[in-house]
Amino acid sequence: METNASINRAKVIMVQGTSSNVGKSVLVAALCRIFKQDGYRVAPFKSQNMALNAFVTPEGGEIGRAQAMQAEASGIAPSIHMNPVLLKPEANSRSQIVLHGKVYQTTSAKDYYQHTSFLLEKVEESLNYLRQKYDIVVIEGAGSPAEINLKPREIANMRIAKLAEAPVLLCGDIDRGGVYAFLVGTLELLDEDERKLVKGFIINKFRGDVSLIKDANDFLEKRTGLPVLGVVPYYRDILLAQEDSVYLDERRNRQSNADLEIAVIRSPRISNYDDFDPLEEDGANLRYISRPEELGDPDLIIIPGSKTTVPDLLAITQSGVAGAVVRKARAGTPVFGACGGYQMLGRLIHDPDHVESDRDTVEGLGLMEAETTFAREKATTQVKGVITEDRGLLAGLKGEAIYGYEIHMGRTESCHRPFQITQTQKGPADYADGSINESGTVIGSYIHGIFQSHGFRRGLLNNLRRRKGIPERTYDAPLDKEKHYDALADLVRNSLDIRAVYRILEQGAGS
Repeated sequence: METNASINRAKVIMVQGTSSNVGKSVLVAALCRIFKQDGYRVAPFKSQNMALNAFVTPEGGEIGRAQAMQAEASGIAPSIHMNPVLLKPEANSRSQIVLHGKVYQTTSAKDYYQHTSFLLEKVEESLNYLRQKYDIVVIEGAGSPAEINLKPREIANMRIAKLAEAPVLLCGDIDRGGVYAFLVGTLELLDEDERKLVKGFIINKFRGDVSLIKDANDFLEKRTGLPVLGVVPYYRDILLAQEDSVYLDERRNRQSNADLEIAVIRSPRISNYDDFDPLEEDGANLRYISRPEELGDPDLIIIPGSKTTVPDLLAITQSGVAGAVVRKARAGTPVFGACGGYQMLGRLIHDPDHVESDRDTVEGLGLMEAETTFAREKATTQVKGVITEDRGLLAGLKGEAIYGYEIHMGRTESCHRPFQITQTQKGPADYADGSINESGTVIGSYIHGIFQSHGFRRGLLNNLRRRKGIPERTYDAPLDKEKHYDALADLVRNSLDIRAVYRILEQGAGS
């Protein structure tokens, strides 16, 4: 494929969906991987993303976790230009706007649209940046392009397709039912010039024999005049970071080879829950719980991050989950808190500037000697460091390397720090992170993605096995994300008419 020297030199193709959670993010990742395998320089792009799962780029900016995953699939470093506008929902129908990786402002849903003209300019800047740098840009839409209440003001779907002159592949989820009505209905609600941008359909998440829906696909093609480019099967064994907590409603409930049980507290605004996915590959079964009776008798309790720590703490307190966690912890069940969950584990949370709520101080769970004070400035940084403790869940792990990234607006004081940060993307660093109780059974850290650190993760899991009185596991190699991206690419390549996809990519929006 040839490129030219103009400012918009990259070819573009866009994946839109009939609704949220139909698999757009995964399909974009798959196409990025396929194009990479075929020798092209490829990058993902999502103009506006609403998600609580976030990632910190090498620039120190914040983007949606799905775009970081798609960048990995593309074989490149994630960039703030891959997701120039990130909306992070907060309490009371408000969202924090992250623009080019940094907090722009917090606004209500109603007032957000006052900013869209300005934000669209920034979106175009990022898209042009990527199109100058890569051969192909694969664009992801958001939600549905047929939301007639949003169409005049949206900056994520057909407005971006028109801006980029991008051909659109429309994806529907057959597993939830009604996919043909969704696809036809979406087309019906588009304007004529928008319909012309749609070049084909993808049926996603199909379980069973594809021949059984051939007649339905033929009807769809005849009705719309557009081809069904393929049917992608439902899968369970390819682990990829997900964008939306809706995914938690359909995730698998049991790992067949699991010998450890981990309960993850699902608070109302849970963030970065994909932090814990690596635990599943190393023998842990994750259960996401929102009621105290679901807690059971786990080997470890995890309190994950939250966009709104204080409201989520109050929510799990009111539901009875917090009390159940405290009782288990005091009876000896280990607990790990990540970011907002770490803040909840301490004695007190102070919010003098009312960054998160109208309360000056809120009592935490009191499971470790730590106090948090919120600040207006958000810390977003990639980090590397080492473990400095050698007790409890960290027994035998002193000196092990850890890495990940920080996204938080609080500062936590503690006398017992189990981690030492030695490097950020700015260079060498020297500061302590986290907190640990005297017995070493309650640990907190600001480091998202810390369970990607192989020695830490596997050592902690084996320490849990020792506590449980079951054999430790021997691990030969670190987790291989590349095999998952390649498996996804193989699945999608074998499911779609890739030659037709390339024709659409080459011909562009005008054909």
